[in-house]
Amino acid sequence: MRYFIELSYNGKNYHGWQIQPDVISVQEKLNKAVSTIFQEKIDVVGAGRTDTGVHASQMFAHFDLEKELKGDIPHKLNSILPSDIVVYKVFAVDKEKHVRFDAISRSYEYKIWLGRNPFLLDFSWQIHSQNLNIDLMNEAAKLLLEYTDFQTFSKVKTDVYTFNCDVTKAFWKQEGQELTFYISANRFLRNMVRAIVGTLVDVGLGKITKEDFRKIIESKNRGNAGLSVPAKGLFLTKIQY
Repeated sequence: MRYFIELSYNGKNYHGWQIQPDVISVQEKLNKAVSTIFQEKIDVVGAGRTDTGVHASQMFAHFDLEKELKGDIPHKLNSILPSDIVVYKVFAVDKEKHVRFDAISRSYEYKIWLGRNPFLLDFSWQIHSQNLNIDLMNEAAKLLLEYTDFQTFSKVKTDVYTFNCDVTKAFWKQEGQELTFYISANRFLRNMVRAIVGTLVDVGLGKITKEDFRKIIESKNRGNAGLSVPAKGLFLTKIQY
């Protein structure tokens, strides 16, 4: 049988989701917990690969097991997992359902704090400019919905078969000193959201215009885009099936 796990995690202490040699990952911790509970080696598959320091308020993973689940599995897993990883649900799905390939939409949020806040240091990019033009940033963000090729915002060395993504939502919202960028798409490239945010902030600061932003997208050249903003402000917030 195949089972889905719904979980969340604070990415501060992890080198991303995916298992890598000599570093700690969320996938590694989850593998160990699931294998311990069921007393056999189990490798979970994730719905995506968040980078080092990126958080997830909703993530899904799946694993296969011949046994039928008994008892409160989320409670058992949470008793083993570190406190910065929390499992909410474990449920059976069709054997053919794949946590990554069957996802139809993913949503991210990026948090900026305008000023300083010691309690949000691990969960936002804190900048001191009060002169960001949010209206211009939103005008530029709308352009993302007109394109499908986002090579400009992808890491240069990557093994993806296509740079095409169908972006369905992209906008900024400000509440007091907190500025949040919301973006949804069928898929994302490595570093894509952080590079988009960095470039849109350049629009807000008046360093580039809306039309410059369009030209940057069309250039397909990462060197033309803005900086990759800090990972700690990025959250994977929703995955739809």
